[in-house]
Amino acid sequence: MKGLILTAGKGTRLRPMTYTKPKPLLPVANQPVINYGIEHLYNLGIREIGLVIQPHDEEIFKNYVQSYKIKDIKFHYIYQYEQKGLAHAVGKAEDFIGSDSFVLLLGDNLIEESLALLMDSFNKEKINGTVMVTKVDSPKDYGIAEIENGKIKNLEEKPVNPKSDLAVIGAYIFDATIFKAIHSISPSARGEYEITDAIQWMIDHGYAVNYVNTNEPTFDVGTVERWLEANQSMLKKVPSQWDDDFEEGITQNSIIIPPVIIGENCKVENSVIGPYVSIESNVVIKQCHIKNSIVLKGSCLRDVPYEITDSVFGERAKMIGKNINNNSIYGIFGDDSTLHFSNSNSNKKE
Repeated sequence: MKGLILTAGKGTRLRPMTYTKPKPLLPVANQPVINYGIEHLYNLGIREIGLVIQPHDEEIFKNYVQSYKIKDIKFHYIYQYEQKGLAHAVGKAEDFIGSDSFVLLLGDNLIEESLALLMDSFNKEKINGTVMVTKVDSPKDYGIAEIENGKIKNLEEKPVNPKSDLAVIGAYIFDATIFKAIHSISPSARGEYEITDAIQWMIDHGYAVNYVNTNEPTFDVGTVERWLEANQSMLKKVPSQWDDDFEEGITQNSIIIPPVIIGENCKVENSVIGPYVSIESNVVIKQCHIKNSIVLKGSCLRDVPYEITDSVFGERAKMIGKNINNNSIYGIFGDDSTLHFSNSNSNKKE
């Protein structure tokens, strides 16, 4: 069995972060989102994984693969020149998959459920596909499964009038029948080839598709809010670290409120960090109060006059100011961005 991860999305809702880095490579608890999916596949015994990418991202992914800690996986790069939906992206991998069955994951999704649940369901009887679903609060935002007598009756992408609250969450297993389905469907009203339409074609033509339900958290890391929620959830799994637990020189005269993760070669002075803060390597933080935020490599936050909350700082971002007060600041700050605060409490962003 092979693995396939879709990574060619545009990431428009996470700009400016995705101008310089594909969404699946953004960090959650100091690991790229895609790491969690690859580890799921590895735990299933899969050692050959296709990555569907935009051609201009190939060098970025090659650098990522070279630094990835598990070395006995063979990666294949599959180009999607135009973004025409998930089914279109899967169709580009037909030559790579061949006649094999495969696990399909979305590169910007984080699923805490073990994929063994999905695999067990696929293997227990002769079927052509298995999808993972979970209950959601806003079914209009997802592909929704209508279940009848324990089987999927209907799938609909982002329905105006949802018939259930069970969302298809981006973890699937298919045999090669899925490619026949993809070749047989037409673009949706959104102009995209929907994976839900391909699965529905399989159901309508008598192919066996079942489902598994998970109650574990799942995250589509597609907005800053969801990114921070995913970061919170994964940080809860990190062993709690307090002020004295970090290497000498990393934290000085600072208060650490778990869960917090701090990367290598960082310096935190006279600050309050946490809860729910992840800090990558080579970051300098002085005289700041930060909570529920993500700070990427090489950033410098110093003398910030506000409580920083619900924020993301790109690589080498700088935020420098004076005059601590009781206001707060939040937002998304791209790579190499600079924000200075003056004594008059006005600010200038470069």
